[in-house]
Amino acid sequence: MIHHPTQPAVIFDMDGVLVDSYAAHREAWRAMGAADDLPFDEAKFRSLFGRTSKPIVEALWGVGRYTDAQLAELNDRREAAFRRIAIDPFPAMPGAYNLLTVLHAAGFALAVGSSGPPENIAMVLERLRARPLFDAVVTGADVRHGKPSPEVFLTAAARLGVAPARCVVVEDAPPGVEAANRAGMICIGMAGGDAPARDLGAARLVVNALAEITPSVIRGLLGP
Repeated sequence: MIHHPTQPAVIFDMDGVLVDSYAAHREAWRAMGAADDLPFDEAKFRSLFGRTSKPIVEALWGVGRYTDAQLAELNDRREAAFRRIAIDPFPAMPGAYNLLTVLHAAGFALAVGSSGPPENIAMVLERLRARPLFDAVVTGADVRHGKPSPEVFLTAAARLGVAPARCVVVEDAPPGVEAANRAGMICIGMAGGDAPARDLGAARLVVNALAEITPSVIRGLLGP
């Protein structure tokens, strides 16, 4: 749905915001390395969680270990493993569905802006029963550059028809916060969940739970 450019909008990252997915992703990455007898350095993984897969692979196992074609195949297998791990029990972030319904009812345009593959986003939104609440969904397949590039959030704003300055982004990782700031949007940093504690100081507001985000909080950040 195309909205008026001045309508307030909220763009949600997925991992660590709508779904507490860190543990499932960690185990999928660990299994990916184990298949090739490669060690898994969780400290490195934690520091890069939220980025696209190539820089994580290079940090964990070195540059040039896999060709692009091999990496694409490994990524497909790893993401499928993530979906098997995460689907039951599904680790929805506490308060996610309630927040989405409240914001939708209050007239906010809603979008997902994630670097994840379409299959992951589809699974999460189905399990949350939240797909009808979103006017736009942008995945890693829709952009050429991952976070901290602002492309994913600018694409979401364009699909909504809302000016970037009228968008609030909810993010849990420093690369995502940087991407929101570079897009000219206001960022709320999400520090809760199972993801590692990281520096979200570049966000305009940092919360520990989705319950701290309300329509009045978002309107206050956006101003008149």
